[in-house]
Amino acid sequence: MPLLDRLESLVQQVGGPIRSDLNEVPREVQDAVGAGLAQLRTEVDDFASKAQAWALDHPDETFALLRRVQPILITDQLAVVTRYDDVKEVLSRQDVFRVTYGPKMEAITLGSNFFLGMDDTPEATRDLANMRLCVRREDLPGQVVPLVERTATELVAAAPGRMDVVRDLTRVVPTRLVGTYFGLAGPDDQTFADWATTLFQFIFVDPTNDPALAAAAATAAAHVRATIDGTIAARKSDRGRRDDVLERCLTLQDAGLPGMTDRDIRNNLLGLLVGLIPTTSQAAAQALDQLLMRPDTLAEAQAAARSDDLDLLGRYTFEALRFNPINPGLLRVPSEDVVMAHGTMRTRTIPKGRPVLAATRSAMQDAAQLDQPEDFRIDRPGDDYLHFGFGPHTCFGRYINVYQIPLILRAILRKLNLRRAAGPAGKLIMSGPFPSSMTVEFDA
Repeated sequence: MPLLDRLESLVQQVGGPIRSDLNEVPREVQDAVGAGLAQLRTEVDDFASKAQAWALDHPDETFALLRRVQPILITDQLAVVTRYDDVKEVLSRQDVFRVTYGPKMEAITLGSNFFLGMDDTPEATRDLANMRLCVRREDLPGQVVPLVERTATELVAAAPGRMDVVRDLTRVVPTRLVGTYFGLAGPDDQTFADWATTLFQFIFVDPTNDPALAAAAATAAAHVRATIDGTIAARKSDRGRRDDVLERCLTLQDAGLPGMTDRDIRNNLLGLLVGLIPTTSQAAAQALDQLLMRPDTLAEAQAAARSDDLDLLGRYTFEALRFNPINPGLLRVPSEDVVMAHGTMRTRTIPKGRPVLAATRSAMQDAAQLDQPEDFRIDRPGDDYLHFGFGPHTCFGRYINVYQIPLILRAILRKLNLRRAAGPAGKLIMSGPFPSSMTVEFDA
């Protein structure tokens, strides 16, 4: 019996007596009503659970519905902001919308936050400025781009017509960039990437505070801390022979710059490698997956790759990523009641302390901002994309990844007759929130 029909039947069973005195209702009717309401509650809970699962499996359809009927959805547990303008408002208002990652960052560093998890504090400004002195945009043409290009090209060249692009390309390139440009190498590429991925998931993608994930993160964090601490100690007796990020950090330490103790250096480098490796791999893999879904667009992107037009290839890359970005949004927590979309018909007040999902995935599909968002178009203005976030916490490594992600793809897109491997191997396989495998084939 449909839920509404059952509820109406229960009401009819009670009838008039309930309006006068509950004690006048016969006991058997009370028991029947109680059992019926219990069953109704179970069915409602089951429906809610299934609806939530459907929403997680169909994010774009869910966000499209919310943008139309409830652009700022507020529940007892979460507020979801779905329109482009409102998402940017949340991400730009650091005065009231605070980042939530500090406690977990402190857990993996054993007591210290780092600037990726800080609000607008003097320490955050200091640490960000220090790391900008060490990770420089002018390094892109002379150090970063040649390193990424060479690594990606060599990896693809070594593949005999078949390659798991996640395991053997998109995870390896950023890990080796961290090893050479940052000066931090793990025991091997896959182990180091695994550690970084576990830590990223623990900090940023763990809404249920899974104890098993916390335990895995504690183990990974201990390995990464030991690796960085050991590298810092070794480099102090071998100075001046490299020009990498770690060497520059130690030079600032020599100069007595505040915020550059061994522990400070370790924590900030730990935060950067955790933010760089898994997200770069995910973005490159998911963009390639979207291109493979569109044969005509894939051919155009391959032509751009073969012509060495990196700017054009970047347009294909980040438009492809718009259809499956690396996350649904970014979490913030308001420090006071906040009136959103003031002066519009959708205005709502988000209560103090209510977690807010600024749904960047939804914002990049908002027809109020994007022209024909359902279409794949490479002529969109850069402001349409929120892959790197927005506002004070815009991704620190965005200048690197604007080049690194298309360069990773260029190496594989140059191959002739590029196609998915047959069967399940050719599909993008996820392990939790991150891609773990996708095999392609090409003419050797």
